[in-house]
Amino acid sequence: MNASTEEQPSSSFDAVKWGVIFLLLAGAVAGNYVYGEESVLIRAVAVVAMVGIAGLIALQTEKGRNAAIFAKEARTEVRKVVWPTRQEAVQTTGIVLVVTLLMSLLLWGLDSVLFWLVGLVTGMQV
Repeated sequence: MNASTEEQPSSSFDAVKWGVIFLLLAGAVAGNYVYGEESVLIRAVAVVAMVGIAGLIALQTEKGRNAAIFAKEARTEVRKVVWPTRQEAVQTTGIVLVVTLLMSLLLWGLDSVLFWLVGLVTGMQV
């Protein structure tokens, strides 16, 4: 098995870090509630700061490092994508709208015919 795919044992200190992260996020929620009379700006800055600190601590854990590596690789893959031109996007959107309209008309007609048939068979006309 490849060394990069093998399960790496996480340090026991990671559990402590996750506990601190949980306490920070719970403190942000509780502090926002307790200091509800304070300015919204001050509370928002405090919550963003606590979430940022929790994020930085999370990046120091094994799962956090793996998430950061995944995000970097995803960004690299997004750069490789060949995006459609404006004309291609408009044409594709038009095709989707026309097909959607045609299918909705087809289903409406089918529903009307089936509704009429059920009314004919049951003798209940609405």
